[in-house]
Amino acid sequence: MADLFDTSPGNTPETPVRDAPRPLADRLRPKTLAEVIGQAHVLGPEAPLGVMLEARALSSLIFWGPPGVGKTTIARLLADETDLHFVQVSAIFTGVADLKKVFEAARLRRRTGQGTLLFVDEIHRFNKAQQDGFLPYMEDGTILLVGATTENPSFELNAALLSRAQVLVLERLPLADLERLAQRAEKEMGRALPLTGEAREQLLEMADGDGRALLNLVEQVAAWKADAPLDPATLTARLQRRAAQYDKSGDAHYNLISALHKSVRGSDPDAALYWLARMLTGGEDPRYLARRVTRMAVEDIGLGDPQAQRVCLDAWETYERLGSPEGELALAQAVIYLALAPKSNAGYAGYKNAMAAAKKTGSEPPPKIIRNAPTRLMKEQGYGQGYAYDHDAEDAFSGQNYFPDGMKRGVYYSPVERGFERELKKRLDYFAGLRAKRGG
Repeated sequence: MADLFDTSPGNTPETPVRDAPRPLADRLRPKTLAEVIGQAHVLGPEAPLGVMLEARALSSLIFWGPPGVGKTTIARLLADETDLHFVQVSAIFTGVADLKKVFEAARLRRRTGQGTLLFVDEIHRFNKAQQDGFLPYMEDGTILLVGATTENPSFELNAALLSRAQVLVLERLPLADLERLAQRAEKEMGRALPLTGEAREQLLEMADGDGRALLNLVEQVAAWKADAPLDPATLTARLQRRAAQYDKSGDAHYNLISALHKSVRGSDPDAALYWLARMLTGGEDPRYLARRVTRMAVEDIGLGDPQAQRVCLDAWETYERLGSPEGELALAQAVIYLALAPKSNAGYAGYKNAMAAAKKTGSEPPPKIIRNAPTRLMKEQGYGQGYAYDHDAEDAFSGQNYFPDGMKRGVYYSPVERGFERELKKRLDYFAGLRAKRGG
């Protein structure tokens, strides 16, 4: 059964027949870490892995990054660099019984002086109890664990496991690195891709930072018979663009809605539209976006432009009536309006300040003068006595104290000098002056 996981030479059932056709991505697999394209921030001489290898002190690792950026390749090469036996398993296909056999084989290997680097792909798919199963074998040195995940380790992995491993973030390959990879592929194939410069750049963009996806695309294009270099339109007609990486319940979801929210807050309508489009093309539910955009109006525009909330609610209703894709235009217009509206979080901050004061003061009752007195007993207790009816007062303002007796008057709402709140600040200052004049 160990053969299912052991990928050492001569011990892998999937070992290809000699001279059998091999995919381009497999033929170009780096043989040393120096051949890896990209990820210099973790592989460079002063980067985490470079320092570990220099010191010959490799610790357990978690590689976090999107598909096609080299997680498996780097793990395999780390085993080569440190003379560790490389074993690869996938959390999708591996059960507890299978893991026990892997651990037992590693223990036997250790007795003969051979260490084991266990690479676990999609490690986040193991549940918490299964993740705990790795701990004793990591602690006693039976295995050196290298896990790979596309999900945020903070949310998906046990704290105990994370405390015993260093998380390294692998990044999407930029266009420059993808171009280097394409050139390496052309050298391997012995011919250039039949593309114009613009079409070549479009091919790199189609890969969306995924090196493996690029090599698959390159292999397809290289097989075409072309009398002249192909232009972008022809390339688009022959290839289908990869769907953007987007998980509506994963890390990308929260990253993109954060980007949209902060672009609106930063008064950048172009960036806001871009992130809105990214989420919609990724398959996000427009109703979720309508709710979040309305929240932005309340949280970041507030009374700086009271109309903003109404614009968002109208856009939400318009989407419900029209559906996709027409209704999404209403959401886009709401996003533009919010980005260009005067910003104020004074109402939001005032609410939080008042909530903090309410929790601190506990059950302090209102002063008797503003309590209702529907019964004789309540009237005898002084409820409502001395209340000044503001409409009968000068300027329709009595200036009475409405806070609990003995509580210092709180100041929670502080409007800004922007948009409609500039007018509200004038009103607030006006009533503060009257209150001071009347000793309230």
